[in-house]
Amino acid sequence: MKIGCCGFPIAMEKYFKTFEVVEVQKTFYKPPSLETAKKWREKAPENFEFTVKAWQVITHPPSSPTYRKVNLVLEDAGFFKPIKQVFEAWEVTKEIAKALKAKFILFQTPKSFKEGEDSFRNMEEFFGSIERDFIFGWEPRGWNEEAVKRICESLNLIHVVDPFESKPVCGEIRYFRIHRNHSDEEIFSLIGKADYVMFNNPFMLQDALKLKNRRDES
Repeated sequence: MKIGCCGFPIAMEKYFKTFEVVEVQKTFYKPPSLETAKKWREKAPENFEFTVKAWQVITHPPSSPTYRKVNLVLEDAGFFKPIKQVFEAWEVTKEIAKALKAKFILFQTPKSFKEGEDSFRNMEEFFGSIERDFIFGWEPRGWNEEAVKRICESLNLIHVVDPFESKPVCGEIRYFRIHRNHSDEEIFSLIGKADYVMFNNPFMLQDALKLKNRRDES
């Protein structure tokens, strides 16, 4: 079980000495240059793993507040639409993932990406058109289990969840993203239940350290 954070809550060099994995967040908001990604890979220990969160241009519409956060302006994008902007965003995400030697790419969709046949067709065309050199994870919001299972099984996706909010319905790999603060007892209950436990909340450094220390002690 690998334990880490979504983003670097401490200096990168110190993080590399403390944890074994990080989920890169910059690739979601405004991807770094390939040169920067290569430098990160060179700085990290050989056995350190980067996972990558796919660029929001693939998953989120231009109306999303996450666009405004980085002054990103596009007329149309997101929701896995089969359009130039989305596929170009995939190429950027892919090249950075390769530079980081990442194996896992996460696609997180917003609540505005509604369950339905249009969404399924978009995902089917997107994932049917791109390289499958990585493990792909999908974290949906507001979809029922049956629909999620149908899509994940059809498109060979790992269902990414916060285990305190829902259970994974597809995929041999268990990739957990913890979005809220929890008691020590709840955090420790995750030991042995996942391949990745990634903390994504204001207390992520403390929580990740707690779980890593308890895992190492057991």
